[in-house]
Amino acid sequence: MTAPEDLNPTYTRVALITRPDGRADWEETPIALTEGSPLARLSPLAPSSGWQLRHSPVGFRSDFHCTGHPQWLFVLGGAMEIGLQDGRKRVFRAGEGFWSADVLPEGATFDPRLHGHCSAQVGDEPLVTLFVRA
Repeated sequence: MTAPEDLNPTYTRVALITRPDGRADWEETPIALTEGSPLARLSPLAPSSGWQLRHSPVGFRSDFHCTGHPQWLFVLGGAMEIGLQDGRKRVFRAGEGFWSADVLPEGATFDPRLHGHCSAQVGDEPLVTLFVRA
């Protein structure tokens, strides 16, 4: 996030996306904070269709999978590692989140050697996440 004194503050949206070749990748784009006041800048209001909380115990790991529905994922407690097919990993800690839009390409049959991402709880605290669907 940019400094509070910045006249044009932005929030960097980290997104887990599906590339045209079907593989998951990371993409970063700015979201302008054009609403609110100079002391509390806000993004424009975005629609959502619901939310879910999840608790994952220490040791949780998933196999490779795709996101079923584009959604925000926010880590409320603990830490979460997201792994991509090419071996890259990224850890999100409490207070951090990302836009998860790593969906299976239309007409494709899921191949766990090609598509999706895996996730894991890391550290000694359970993982608590909030999913907010678009």
